[in-house]
Amino acid sequence: MSVRHTRLTAAATAGLALALIGPMAAQAHTTVAEDLAAAKSALNQYKDEYRAVADGYLPTDECAQSPAGVMGYHYANPELIDRELDPLTPEVLVYQPDGYGGRKLVAAEYYYVDADQDVTTDDDRPSLFGQPFDGPDPGQAPGLPVNYTLHVWFWQDNPDGLFAAWNPAGSCEV
Repeated sequence: MSVRHTRLTAAATAGLALALIGPMAAQAHTTVAEDLAAAKSALNQYKDEYRAVADGYLPTDECAQSPAGVMGYHYANPELIDRELDPLTPEVLVYQPDGYGGRKLVAAEYYYVDADQDVTTDDDRPSLFGQPFDGPDPGQAPGLPVNYTLHVWFWQDNPDGLFAAWNPAGSCEV
């Protein structure tokens, strides 16, 4: 086989690979967008915080904030704190003050329990919506396990990105 023939064969193979990978990559991107849209649609019912409480999400009295930004009030469903993930049923919902004495839904937080409870290992790091989770981190309150989390700012713009943990555009101001 000549060098020219080998190069042509390699170029044709690379072109075929790109032709096949391109649509698959676009399809994967569309799937993530569709998954995000489906999750947001399913969770829109929790814009009513009373609906969230009725469905087992327990509110906190502390609005989480740091120099990096704001998260908000976490409403965790203890029945969902485990090693399973469902994009349509996050373990935690995040609310911020709405300016009228109530709270508005701003984000969903997916919470995954670390298998070995060791913050120095991460061989079981989950991902959702094509994003790896943050962590592992120690439990955020007494009695909570070492865990991984992924925030998705479905209802509030976040200049640091849709999946950033903290939102500098958020507010805990009542």
